[in-house]
Amino acid sequence: MTLPDCCIIMQIMIKGCKEANSVLKQYLGDNILITDGAMGTYYSHLTGVHTTLSELANIENPQIIKEIHQQYIDAGARLIRTNTFSTNSYTLKRTREEVGVLLTAGYDIAKTSVGSKDVFIAADIGPIPEMIEGKAIEKAAIYDEYLFIIDTFLKLGADIFVFETFSSTEYLKALSEYIKSSNPDSFVLAQFALNAEGYTRKGISARRIQEQVKQIPSVDAYGFNCGVGPAHLYKSVKELDLSGGTVSILPNSGYPIIVNERTVYTENPEYFADRLMDLRDLGAKIIGGCCGTTPLHISMLARRLDSSPSRSAAAPKIAVEEPYTPKPPPNSFAHKLNKGEFVIAVELNPPFSTDLDKVLEGAGELKDRGVDILTVADSPMARSRIDSGMVAAKIKREAGIETMPHLCCRDRNVIAIKSWLLGTYIEGIRNLLVITGDPVPSPERNDIKSVFNLNSIRLLEMIAEMNREVFAQEPFLLGGALNLNVLNKDVELRRMEQKIESGARFFLTQPVFLDSTIEYLRKAKQKTDAKILAGIIPLVSYRNAVFLNNEIAGIDIPDKYIKRFSPNMSRQEAEDVGVEIAVDIINKVKGQADGIYLITPFNRTGMIARIIDKSLRPAERSPL
Repeated sequence: MTLPDCCIIMQIMIKGCKEANSVLKQYLGDNILITDGAMGTYYSHLTGVHTTLSELANIENPQIIKEIHQQYIDAGARLIRTNTFSTNSYTLKRTREEVGVLLTAGYDIAKTSVGSKDVFIAADIGPIPEMIEGKAIEKAAIYDEYLFIIDTFLKLGADIFVFETFSSTEYLKALSEYIKSSNPDSFVLAQFALNAEGYTRKGISARRIQEQVKQIPSVDAYGFNCGVGPAHLYKSVKELDLSGGTVSILPNSGYPIIVNERTVYTENPEYFADRLMDLRDLGAKIIGGCCGTTPLHISMLARRLDSSPSRSAAAPKIAVEEPYTPKPPPNSFAHKLNKGEFVIAVELNPPFSTDLDKVLEGAGELKDRGVDILTVADSPMARSRIDSGMVAAKIKREAGIETMPHLCCRDRNVIAIKSWLLGTYIEGIRNLLVITGDPVPSPERNDIKSVFNLNSIRLLEMIAEMNREVFAQEPFLLGGALNLNVLNKDVELRRMEQKIESGARFFLTQPVFLDSTIEYLRKAKQKTDAKILAGIIPLVSYRNAVFLNNEIAGIDIPDKYIKRFSPNMSRQEAEDVGVEIAVDIINKVKGQADGIYLITPFNRTGMIARIIDKSLRPAERSPL
């Protein structure tokens, strides 16, 4: 250590904020910086007031906030964060003027608490919500709110800024550059909250966060806080290379329980301190606590740090020869798409019962016709059927054909979706169609609730992120739905582009009937590099055609096709007409699409086989 701790920090008092960056960096070069612990949960513990908005106490009860700061300082914290985490207009539902008063009070309380002590003060900024009461907030408005908060702190003399519990780096580059432009010698720390699986709320892995934040020169340090306890946080960061940067680790004390409708964390200061030493040994330079931690945790952490010499995280790793594992078979569907070959996909509906015999029989028949992949619907029309992933796995295993389960957002929360993905992956599934899902019918909504933690774009982003980490050896090939029949085609095209940005590599369209729809398909192909399979649903009768045209949104059947049926036709006669119409449409789209997506009506796989025989024999498949 080149200087005693107190001397290093006192330089800030002497030289002013222009030296904050260099002095803090000097301190971090020679020391581990201990921060304070939780504010909100500890405030509730002391006052008995169950709230997540302790920030209001900056005005209503400033003495208790000052006391909390002082307790953390006495415990050994050398950096305290202002009680301003949720202080923004949207979270507090306050005016800008009221928010400014709370920010000012929070910073002033921190300064008073520190006094002449050798302690750093960080202006604490939490994430601004992207939605309020179900309505999205414009990004420009969110960014402007951040600037207001930053400007308020800058006027107060703040020179250390902590952005914490963020779920992405979306705003950080612009915000940190703005801070540096106002005060080049300021210090910016960005922290992100991870779940037990090592992902942020937006589905971004710890590794990706690290990669992204390292590309922002105006961020001086980065790290992880909140979300999980120290053991899970250790698991998430142990595979990361923490060298070449200043890293912070501020976990929760553990997982809370609910007691008398209150969130309660385990009192575990010794355990917490021991685990933080493990994280220190990985290379963390800034350590402290988040939700559930108290001055006792910080005091124990300071004692452990004083008595525990650092173990180098840079010790050489012993090379271990990896055991041979056979390479999984190639994804033939993905291979054909990438080569530009014309492909055939056929959709099958899982049954309502446990009898899969007809589905498996149909799968074998379609395989013999040269079908490239079978897609399996996910409880269409919100009616319970056998799980799409299980059916897809069984078909692939027993029929020997590539399969693609549909995965909708309606029926599972994020935890269940990830479990489903892991299960289907180990069953050999490598292709997914990601969709929003049909809504639950109105009469059933009192008893059956849709989940919708994610929409299809967010779900694509989450799976794409898992592809980089969990499924890196052989990632899922992701597809999305494309509705060519919407009135506002520009909006649908923008959604298509968003899906591509989120990870979609191909699209299955809604059923094509109109010539204008085929023209729109052609334009969509010109605008993107994504592969598009044109949806074809064979009509089976006059009644069926009229029903689809009048009751199913997104399907528009021209009169010329409906008039080819009559109500008095036999089943075979009507099916013959349906085959002819489907062949006619396929012939029109062959030169516009990368493949055909045949939707099997009423599990009539024999009808699909006839259509393929008439229009899509191998010699007749012409690539684009």
